[in-house]
Amino acid sequence: MYRSGELCNGPPIILFNYETTRGGYHPKQYLEGYSGYLIADGYDVYHKLPENIVVSGCFAHARRRYDECLKSVPEKERKGTIADEAIKRIALLYKIEAILKDKSTEERYEGRLKQSKPVLDAYFQWLKSMSGAIDSGSLIGKAINYSLKQQQYLMNYLLDGSISIDNNAVERSIRIFATGRKNWEFCNTPNGAKASAIIYSITETAKANGLKPYEYLVYVFETIPKHYMGTSRDFLQDLLPWSDKIPETCKSKKNNI
Repeated sequence: MYRSGELCNGPPIILFNYETTRGGYHPKQYLEGYSGYLIADGYDVYHKLPENIVVSGCFAHARRRYDECLKSVPEKERKGTIADEAIKRIALLYKIEAILKDKSTEERYEGRLKQSKPVLDAYFQWLKSMSGAIDSGSLIGKAINYSLKQQQYLMNYLLDGSISIDNNAVERSIRIFATGRKNWEFCNTPNGAKASAIIYSITETAKANGLKPYEYLVYVFETIPKHYMGTSRDFLQDLLPWSDKIPETCKSKKNNI
């Protein structure tokens, strides 16, 4: 799944894409012609994309590994552990992000260099001081090594104020698909998967733009036939979820407040 950045200008766009494997050539093909930033987890194929795509890591994935460490020990023994300290350091980065959330892109960029970069430098220096003395096969060893291996990418959100610190927006958007997939074990054709990707792209983008999916789809399906015989497809621009031509009946009450 691909999603426009939360801190970027423009309407939110959510795109599901079905592929038969996790091969690295899939994102390379899908992103052909794109230049900019890509926020992703530590999956290695993202680091082999063309140089015009700068990959930024996800601190939510880094934090999750420390959280797994804490869950493996009794609650009363968690305080003061390496995992506990790491989570506190990462929490400080998120606190800075909350402070900078409503700032302009340039102000966020400057604020991160001033406030976040010292925290990041100290975080990675702290991890490096322990890496050789901890079993790399243990949970905490794996958590430390994940951050160290991803250091370059985890720090890349400092490059531009429009880059998010994590890709949680994608995980939130994909949750609805993941929740229902156990019900679809018999829906196993590639064409069905591609059709699902299309309909999820439309409905999730509609929701992200404050629309009611059902009412929006009804409006789209009723409008398209009126233009079917024409050769121009310009009318489709007025049907996009962020168009100001979408009727009020398609908009959610929350969006109208």
